[in-house]
Amino acid sequence: MKTILAGFLSLVTLAWALTPPAATDGGAALPWIVRQEALYLTGLWAFSLMSLAIVLATRPAWLERPLGGMDRIYRLHKWSGILAISFAALHWLVEMSDDVIKSVFGREGRLPKDHEGGFLEIMRDVGEEFGEWAIYALLAMLAVTLWKRFPYRPWRSLHHAMPVLYGMLAIHAAFLAPPSYWTTALGALLALFIVAGTHAGLHSLFGRIGHARQITGRVESLREQAAGVTEVRCHLDGWRGHKPGQFAFATFDHVEGAHPFTIASADRGDGRVTFQIKGLGDYTRGLASRLHPGQPVRIEGPYGRFDYHRSRKAAQIWIAGGIGVTPFLAWLESLQETPDAAPNADFYYCTRESAGDPFVARLESLCAALPSIRLHVIGTDRDGPLTALTLSERHGAQAEIWFCGPRGFAAALRDGYRTLGINGLRFHQEAFELR
Repeated sequence: MKTILAGFLSLVTLAWALTPPAATDGGAALPWIVRQEALYLTGLWAFSLMSLAIVLATRPAWLERPLGGMDRIYRLHKWSGILAISFAALHWLVEMSDDVIKSVFGREGRLPKDHEGGFLEIMRDVGEEFGEWAIYALLAMLAVTLWKRFPYRPWRSLHHAMPVLYGMLAIHAAFLAPPSYWTTALGALLALFIVAGTHAGLHSLFGRIGHARQITGRVESLREQAAGVTEVRCHLDGWRGHKPGQFAFATFDHVEGAHPFTIASADRGDGRVTFQIKGLGDYTRGLASRLHPGQPVRIEGPYGRFDYHRSRKAAQIWIAGGIGVTPFLAWLESLQETPDAAPNADFYYCTRESAGDPFVARLESLCAALPSIRLHVIGTDRDGPLTALTLSERHGAQAEIWFCGPRGFAAALRDGYRTLGINGLRFHQEAFELR
């Protein structure tokens, strides 16, 4: 992700660097020229990243292969948005710096403002107002997004305003960019961002995101696996099938909207999918009491590339933390009829209390038919947490790790390997976060 963002910003910066500075009179002082170019560059950074974020928000399935899955697309979307708003704030600070320059260097050599008159003058004024108010709104949006305790439903409603804010920024960028830009490669790049971002914004505004990949069906059965975990089985009309390890967006309530859940069952060609849903938020905690057999459901997907077939090494380590077991359940189910196709893997299922965990018996039954997959149940109440030291002592640094579980657990394992001096470890992790 860092490489993609760095490359994207480098492209924008290079296009700016190769573009001649906007026309100025010969008496312009250096501080004012620097301020003007800083204003343009920070604005380009902010708008280009915001364009990228809104395009990625449309869930472009064609980008899954090059970017590594929809979970990584959403992570890239999140950080593109955060960086865009950060650069927008910097852009605003540069704009406000004129008083500082005047107090230090004086007014002499200040760049004259453009006064084209007529329609262009009006639109420049409108663009300035739109840009300022959009920045304020985006900063507020960033604050509630980073504040994890802010309820999901109102956050989702606020997020629906993003296409409108983007439209305001597009007008700001189009009419406040120097006229000389539009005859250069930078102008062509800026036009591409405006067109792509506006198209994506309209796609979102009219509720067309993922529309071509949506299937309707009904809830077939419900079962409470344990306290806080509900198994939901759905029968879908015309389901095109899925690969083990993929996820889908499920809408049980139109007001609540879609939530992403990993599909916890293998595809058997009968239109049935199973979700193991843990109550982690306001909506999912009360899900069992809201659902009933026969209830309509809309599923969008499948998405994701969490697939052990992509492994480059013969030995694999599978690690599931809590409800992160769901993609592995689908993997194991898919291998039951072809056990010879199972990879050589050590599977660590980590749970707080192994004695009362409802998934342990299921995992033991599935792994019993797959001799090349060795199940290790780690109960933290009995064994303590699984560590990188334990894994390195048992497997060295040669195995490839597939992980699904809490972010803190993944971070502890990664940090542990780095502490041991093991770098370059292939560590695959589902990184999906909606906010």
